[in-house]
Amino acid sequence: MSVTLLISSGNGPGECRQAVAHVLGRIQADTKAETLDLVCRDARHGPVSAIVCLTGSDADRVARAWEGVILWRCVSSLRPRHKRKNWFVQVHRLPKVAQTEVIDIREVEMQAIRAGGPGGQHQNKTSSAIRAQWRGYSVVVRDQRSQHQNRRLALERLQALLAADQAERQASAQGTAHWLHHQLERGNPKRIFEGPKFREVTR
Repeated sequence: MSVTLLISSGNGPGECRQAVAHVLGRIQADTKAETLDLVCRDARHGPVSAIVCLTGSDADRVARAWEGVILWRCVSSLRPRHKRKNWFVQVHRLPKVAQTEVIDIREVEMQAIRAGGPGGQHQNKTSSAIRAQWRGYSVVVRDQRSQHQNRRLALERLQALLAADQAERQASAQGTAHWLHHQLERGNPKRIFEGPKFREVTR
């Protein structure tokens, strides 16, 4: 299972970009670390948007839990006297698109690193995990004990990130991205969080 999400602050201010960063952190905490890869559109105060590729058995569950409008209620740390306390982010599932570019493995920089993370002591003592970088994309794969298998998975995930970028560009060409980024829905939030610690409000 593979799901690609676009997390967008729309044309919101820096506080909305801070909210994007909070959402990213919570999504990472909500799934296995090795099943998430992302590309961020960074700006001052935080990412304007981020593409997240989720792979694994819980990808659809995590995506369904986050799709929609996210409301963060918090006094601005950037403008303490500002009256506004409601900041919005929207999470969209990007459609799959036909691959138009195939990554040449000869152009991919792969580095073996200590696995760490899930898997116990044996993983921590070996260098089976792989960090792969290609044209600004970067993924870390530690799913398998075999370095060869992790190299294959790393290439697949780089390809997934590239496909996600292509999906966003396609949406932009069709006028969809304008709606995604600049017509951010301001009502009926899927989830609500409060305060600087981004604590979820139970409704």
